[in-house]
Amino acid sequence: MITSSLTANLTNKKEKPAITLLMETDTSKEIRIVFQKSQEMKEHSTPKPIVIEIFEGEIKFGIHKEELHLKKGDLIALEASVPHNLLCIEDAIVRLTIAKTAAISRVNKIVS
Repeated sequence: MITSSLTANLTNKKEKPAITLLMETDTSKEIRIVFQKSQEMKEHSTPKPIVIEIFEGEIKFGIHKEELHLKKGDLIALEASVPHNLLCIEDAIVRLTIAKTAAISRVNKIVS
């Protein structure tokens, strides 16, 4: 059994979103991304499918030249290689589920 919390030990960074690996299972990695208003993740794509949950706050999620307004409780799943970007509208906690074989260092590079 593995346990973790999306709200314990929150960290904020003024210059970029804060990335924390919450847990790793046999099949996935659960990552917390803490955004402050106006922080963003520029357009990128992933080598494996992902699932994003807006746990708290609001973001604009750009995909296929569309902009989705995602808020607390919303989920979105993307296949591999789909370009997307995120812009924080209201301070947010985002849960990102990636494949176990995906590197968290890649997520850190996107927010640098």
